[in-house]
Amino acid sequence: MRKIFTIGETVLDILFKNSQPIIAKAGGACLNSAVTLGRLNLPVYFIGEYGLDEVGNFIDNFLRENKVSTDYVYRYYDGKSSLALAFLNENNDASYDFYKIYPEKRLDIDFPDIQQDDIVLFGSIYAITIEVRKKLIEFIKQAKKNKAIIIYDPNFRKQHLHDLPRLKPMIIENISFANIVRGSNEDFSFIFGANDVDETYDIIHDKSVNLLYTANKKGVFLKTQNFSGKYPVHKIEPLSTIGAGDNFNAGIVYSLIKHDIKFKQLNKLDKSLWDKIVFTAVEFATHVCLVYDNYITDEFAKKYQL
Repeated sequence: MRKIFTIGETVLDILFKNSQPIIAKAGGACLNSAVTLGRLNLPVYFIGEYGLDEVGNFIDNFLRENKVSTDYVYRYYDGKSSLALAFLNENNDASYDFYKIYPEKRLDIDFPDIQQDDIVLFGSIYAITIEVRKKLIEFIKQAKKNKAIIIYDPNFRKQHLHDLPRLKPMIIENISFANIVRGSNEDFSFIFGANDVDETYDIIHDKSVNLLYTANKKGVFLKTQNFSGKYPVHKIEPLSTIGAGDNFNAGIVYSLIKHDIKFKQLNKLDKSLWDKIVFTAVEFATHVCLVYDNYITDEFAKKYQL
């Protein structure tokens, strides 16, 4: 059976509204995607790291309860599991403060064997972190060699702009490994100074042939070597936008499994299949914006379980 691997950082998200903490959740971009996929009963493995402390135990138990394998998680004792304080503004968009105490040795695990048509989702700041990058990229290169489907989400935040000259070459390399790149208009504006999907695709099309560009209320834009598409999003009053992009990514992965889309088919998909993929991804992202959760709820998942 095809396997799904998500690779990323782990944090405990503590959510603040009106200067008061309201909820704490296991978080991290690719972890959020993994939990959604686990709730859909899909064979998903999370690759990452967190401490042998109470926060780490909380996260580990949560992943297992949600059917996410932690076989490839590095648990460390000489550091602390990371915290992310998320402060919601009047539009319920989040700004973050991070607290991280990592050990000297990072991601000290043996990576899994990867097979053709498995799916790998990676991205965010973790994918351009020097301390873990060598091992991570070895795995990504093996996945590409073995014809797994690779999805990359740069998820680049404003607070890293000062370091962009150092980080940008790694982002471009990550894009070159990916079969699908999914990013927001803010991501590509920060990274490349691109103002729209066409400018972005002109920059990356020789590196990756399938681009999903999300532009908040303006909708979702698709660019492939065969055609372009634009898709509307729902008009909603979000409770929180945390996890929206992560669950959009989970919707892509879910659709690839549901429609049995293999590596060899991916660059030849017709518009009807892409329509289904994007529709599902939008539904997942919209649902998460309507709850104080980083992932789809169990009730929502029941409607989609394969």
